[in-house]
Amino acid sequence: MSQDNMQNSNIQESNVDANIEITPEMQAFYQRADAIIGIANSQLGSEAHSGQVGASLLYAAARYSASVASIGFVKGDDFAKEKDDIVEFYVKQYRQMLSDNLTDYAQNFDKYVQLNQDDKAAK
Repeated sequence: MSQDNMQNSNIQESNVDANIEITPEMQAFYQRADAIIGIANSQLGSEAHSGQVGASLLYAAARYSASVASIGFVKGDDFAKEKDDIVEFYVKQYRQMLSDNLTDYAQNFDKYVQLNQDDKAAK
């Protein structure tokens, strides 16, 4: 099963449990995330293992987040004054997303491990 199908299936299953309707905005959010995960997965190979790719992905997220956070500021000094609040915001968001995904992965561990093995066998 592809990463996209796995993610869409996971989203639908977890949201069915919570009786949450997946809005078009939520679907677009998850599709963007799946596309980025696909790019990260395409970097795996003899040149880079998952830890290296993950580190690059974290760095890219940090760089992109810094750029997004700067929008609306006119002066670098004003932006610098908000650094602690910006860091706190992004760390809180990341912590929640990571916690939710770790919980989901633990609850569906056997299924995800099997999907990963199926993907490797297909290559």
